[in-house]
Amino acid sequence: MAFLTTGFFERDVLTVARDLVGVELVWQGCSGIIVETEAYAVEGDPACHTASRPSAREFVKNKPSGSAYVYFNYGMYWLFNILVKGGERDGLVLVRALDPRHGIDEMKQRRQKEKLTDLCSGPGKLALALGIAGIHHGTPLVGRSRPAGCGLRAAGSDVEVLSDVRVGISQAADFPWRFLARDNPHVSVKHGRVKMPPVR
Repeated sequence: MAFLTTGFFERDVLTVARDLVGVELVWQGCSGIIVETEAYAVEGDPACHTASRPSAREFVKNKPSGSAYVYFNYGMYWLFNILVKGGERDGLVLVRALDPRHGIDEMKQRRQKEKLTDLCSGPGKLALALGIAGIHHGTPLVGRSRPAGCGLRAAGSDVEVLSDVRVGISQAADFPWRFLARDNPHVSVKHGRVKMPPVR
């Protein structure tokens, strides 16, 4: 299957986040089918980095759509996002979970886990399993500058996609901007199981 092109990421961030479910993320000899994403909008979304981080606003302004936005979370995990811009709403899509397909032995070694569902069932887990880190921040995932062996590829399989609230955020926690493949065992949190923060 062909790698996705720039136009895929020049649409509304919610549309892109939904359509990425079922796409294969390929990364330096490893790959997995995306089974869970979250959308974060540049405007009107207090949970998006652009609401509080000038560096994130600069990234959105200066980088082309389809660029990798990688950041360190809670001083523990790298998280892998993709920049979306040029449509109705610009934003970032967090890739939350993968169904592993290639390079599984390498993923197991990096994660020090044997069970398939332990490898990529969360955003920090999948970044570690694939070897994604801060040095990959800004990597173009589409176009001529895309590194060989990295990118996003249409998988050619039909996936039923559900929407749900996002995980682990305190602001805009009720936005149904998480998208996941129905009944897939590799998602980080099953549909309808996210614990909402207490109302203050």
